[in-house]
Amino acid sequence: MSDLTHSTAAPDSATIAGDLLQMAEVVVPPPPSWRPQTIGWPVAGAIVLVLLAFAAWRWWRQYRANRYRREALAELSRLRAGLSASPEVRAQALDAMAELLKRTALAAWPRAQVASMAGAEWAQFLQAHAGKAGAAVPVLATLVNDAQYRDAATLAQWPDSQVTATAEACQQWIACHHVPV
Repeated sequence: MSDLTHSTAAPDSATIAGDLLQMAEVVVPPPPSWRPQTIGWPVAGAIVLVLLAFAAWRWWRQYRANRYRREALAELSRLRAGLSASPEVRAQALDAMAELLKRTALAAWPRAQVASMAGAEWAQFLQAHAGKAGAAVPVLATLVNDAQYRDAATLAQWPDSQVTATAEACQQWIACHHVPV
């Protein structure tokens, strides 16, 4: 084998500087482009943007169309505060709930269809358009009949459980009723 000899002499700075001058710069390739190379990606991106714009438009349209629900639920929460007060205030709040149901329906359906309804016909309308709140309608039918055909003294005598159930039923119907398009 050959013997490798290692020089112990320190290289001089002139040699190092000359060697550095002879070295070439490291050539770095350009970074890869992030731009798609085929037409399919821009087309897919455009389709996704159009679908997102359409979904946003539909959401905004539905949000605006359901404004009456949000307002009715806010008013109902104000009325619920009066349910724990005196019997007279409770009767007024229950009567206002029956009125709120009618006003909510008037906001969603044509006035000619809803305004003249009363009693059993109004309860049937509530049932027909209850949507997911179908179980709440019998409680609402009691409210509608008592608020329309009896005096405030009858509403003032309702037990707390019936009053709470009625408020929950109103909230369910307002939030879940179905309006045909």
